[in-house]
Amino acid sequence: MRSRRAALGITLLVSALVTLPLAAPAGASTAPAPHAASVQQHKILKIGVTQEIDSLNPFISITRTGTDILRTAFDYLTVYSQKDQTPTKSLAESWETSDDKLTWTFHMRKGVKWSDGEPVTAKDPAFTFNKMLTDETAATANGSYTKQWESVEATDDNTLVIKTKVPQATMLALDIPIVPEHIWSKMSDIGAEPQFPMVGSGPYTVTEFKEAQFVKMKANKNYWRGAPKVDEVHFIYYRNADAAVTALQSGQVDLINRLTPTQFDALKGNPDIVTNNAQNRRFNEIVINPGAATSDGKAIGNGNPALKDVKLRQAIATAIDSKTLVDKVWGGYGEEGQGYIPPVFADYAWKPSGDEKRSFDIDKANQMLDDAGYKKGADGIRLDKTGKPLNLRLLAHAEANLDETGGPFIKGWLKDIGINVALQPRSDDQVNEDTTRGDFDIAFSGWNANPDPDYVLSLQTCGNRPNAQGQGATPDSFLCDKEYDDLYADQLQEFDPAKRADIVKKMQARLYDQATLVILGYDNALEAYRKDAFEGFPKQPADNGVIMNQQGYWGYLGATPKGAGPVPTFDENGMMTTSDADTTEAAADSGGNTGLILGIVGGVVVILLVGGLLFARGRRKTAEDRE
Repeated sequence: MRSRRAALGITLLVSALVTLPLAAPAGASTAPAPHAASVQQHKILKIGVTQEIDSLNPFISITRTGTDILRTAFDYLTVYSQKDQTPTKSLAESWETSDDKLTWTFHMRKGVKWSDGEPVTAKDPAFTFNKMLTDETAATANGSYTKQWESVEATDDNTLVIKTKVPQATMLALDIPIVPEHIWSKMSDIGAEPQFPMVGSGPYTVTEFKEAQFVKMKANKNYWRGAPKVDEVHFIYYRNADAAVTALQSGQVDLINRLTPTQFDALKGNPDIVTNNAQNRRFNEIVINPGAATSDGKAIGNGNPALKDVKLRQAIATAIDSKTLVDKVWGGYGEEGQGYIPPVFADYAWKPSGDEKRSFDIDKANQMLDDAGYKKGADGIRLDKTGKPLNLRLLAHAEANLDETGGPFIKGWLKDIGINVALQPRSDDQVNEDTTRGDFDIAFSGWNANPDPDYVLSLQTCGNRPNAQGQGATPDSFLCDKEYDDLYADQLQEFDPAKRADIVKKMQARLYDQATLVILGYDNALEAYRKDAFEGFPKQPADNGVIMNQQGYWGYLGATPKGAGPVPTFDENGMMTTSDADTTEAAADSGGNTGLILGIVGGVVVILLVGGLLFARGRRKTAEDRE
């Protein structure tokens, strides 16, 4: 799980904050970037980010920013299309499956090379997948995809054969970066941070990292889908969104996301800036520790044992008002919490109805606790079954809008039902460590869901609990429930889309009933970029989608500097084309997504850090900002 830092409190008005002088990241120039004049020469896309990177190891990284970078550095067998997020060809040019759907044969694209000039062959995905099958650490980020695999073999340089133990409906949606065997097979510790420059196969290559300053990426001018229009991409880290917005206003970065509503509204009137408001693929949640344990069932952590009672968890869920959070925290730029799968994925989204629906009701929550035997003490705080006061810790990410602004609301609501809550703002690192160890009672969290729901569904299974070292799998709420696990196995093997969707909705109903998590809502992706520096970016989905944090690399691959238009789109095979799609500033204000701050200055992607560390030497998983 993941983390962050600082004292919780109500956020100050951004309109005032964004006028303050910019606190530049170490090593960054304090002068505004000379956009239009220099973009014709060395083109650099500068992206401002406010999240620490957990790792740039593709076997380990799961956070929003880390995976965003890695998607541009490593290619996949298949990727989600720019147009509508359906699976399309990538390193695999074609494939077929056996009648029993237990054997999948992928035919590799010929002529693709790694950034060091070595050819990409079937041996590379074979190495990647076999490493995940045989090394628990290598399975940390994406091991749920390979748990039911029997074997992986490269029968020749162009043919990859995967045999599964059971039919697996996700075989064309494997969100696993393919690494070069000739590099990673020499690593003695598969969980270590990679060497720079990193050898990759994507549209950009990570060339340099300066801790607490930046990550730089250089464009792959020989990329098989077509060369990027920029020479570099720089990701620059800022401690908070206020500093990132100021950097955008002064021209020090070109693109940012994760704006607060006040910031977003203030930028709308800036003639040099285009804003993008899009439905997001992210859900935000409060996770409730039901009794953390390792994958083999050994209890870990110091969570309050009272939370093992599902009736207590259900009462807590009844006392949280999603509508207030959408209105007061997100300024109406979001949707109220319903099911586990975000509404953007309409085929799988689920809403509780009838008697199963929990509406916000303080009186009902109090009655539920009365009926469950949680009596109030003289001070109004309820007592658990052992007679101890119900005191809970709410772990939060410091300087995160939802956590800082929403935390006091949740504290107040739970006080109204006799539960005392202590807000605990922490750094990203500390939240990661505490949640992975199970050292929390309740905590802010959230994930970006994939178009195929399997990955986020797997996070709630017994098998996705970690080992004693906090590796080998990625948990969310530490749920371990046989009924849920059985449904998970059923959906994995169901190839009929409608039947599979029905099973996925049953899983969400079970999660809702068990209340190990409470969906707080789905905030929109609020992004902004400088139109004096960029014509625009391909969005995903193409109609009113996001620029940053895509399920792919289309926004960065097609980033178009001012005067270098038109902005490209990508066809059903993922090849670069041009069209009249809504990708330029004229259409940007109507849609957008969670993203990063981008700046283009010469074919390298750089991520800078302001006032904090960019890279974690271990695995930093930010509970509020996971992929």
